[in-house]
Amino acid sequence: MTSPRTILMTADCVGGVWTYALELIRALDVHGIHVALATFGRKLSPAPAREAAALGNADVCESAFKLEWMEDPWDDIDRASDWLLELQEKFRPDIVHLNHYAHGHLSWNSPVLIVGHSCVLSWWRAVRGDALPDSWNRYAEVVSESLRVADTVVAPSHFMLAQLQDFYGPLKTTAVIPNGRSLPPIPPARKEPFIFASGRLWDQAKNVQMLCDVAPELPWPVYVAGESASDVCLNDVVRLGHLSSAEMLPYFARASIYALPARYEPFGLSVLEAALAGCALVLGDIPSLRQIWDGAALFVPPNDPDALRDSIRQLVVDEPLRNELATGARQTAACYTLERLGANYVKLYRNLVSEPAEVLCAS
Repeated sequence: MTSPRTILMTADCVGGVWTYALELIRALDVHGIHVALATFGRKLSPAPAREAAALGNADVCESAFKLEWMEDPWDDIDRASDWLLELQEKFRPDIVHLNHYAHGHLSWNSPVLIVGHSCVLSWWRAVRGDALPDSWNRYAEVVSESLRVADTVVAPSHFMLAQLQDFYGPLKTTAVIPNGRSLPPIPPARKEPFIFASGRLWDQAKNVQMLCDVAPELPWPVYVAGESASDVCLNDVVRLGHLSSAEMLPYFARASIYALPARYEPFGLSVLEAALAGCALVLGDIPSLRQIWDGAALFVPPNDPDALRDSIRQLVVDEPLRNELATGARQTAACYTLERLGANYVKLYRNLVSEPAEVLCAS
């Protein structure tokens, strides 16, 4: 079976897609695959730039072009189309791996794979629960067009794949490939009495505000990391601001409990990181997180602050349960390795360059 040697991959520098892309590139290195990484969203800040520069099998092609979910992105989308086709000519990739939606329809010379990490329509349904405003119609049309022409559409969970099929299908060929994560060696650290949470704090999907609301009623302090906004109330928590991946590690290592009462989370890389570091998990009771962490976490309805408060209080006073959940989370997290991530994508890549793909499920 033919093996690809060069991948043209796009990555969003704004959120967890960046971590996913770097981890996948590292996983592909052992398979002898080189990646031309085209960045979107904004210029790389120093910490991500250092992470990208450390990759031994990647050429980083930086841009600040807007993504389709950003405000008024369409002129940028058009300019980025020309730029991506220029990169195609330069690197002549065997596979085009898009981690955003807007450019699946371009005149690509290679098979196109699109990974649906999340989308506005599924976010809106989970978080707002009402009809999407007409101002998003163009977004929906662009995403539908790209997904329907892609050779394969990948999602990190069965939940997210079902959402893509529901909103934009029918899709030609699909695969579920869960994310993988590795953490650098964490110096031994005794777990400390505090609760940790991370993520974009302005994103209602993360539901960090509900954790902040119950923080005054918890016996342990709450530490929160992530980009904030003026309408997010963090008065009763320890605000850490935006932290790089390396800066997050000590908090994962020291925290006894990681809380993410999410309304919408297609996979949850931060939960995986917390589990690898041995945190007990308190999570929003939503299908995607249930799929991955059932039996290894406490689950709370995303709109029930009393349940969140009571679950965290239970873990605070019940050390055996806390330790049991932390052990279960670590064992579950051990299934989501970089080796597995890389092997699943290489199998899919080979299928794409060798023959028409079958419907895949690499869960």
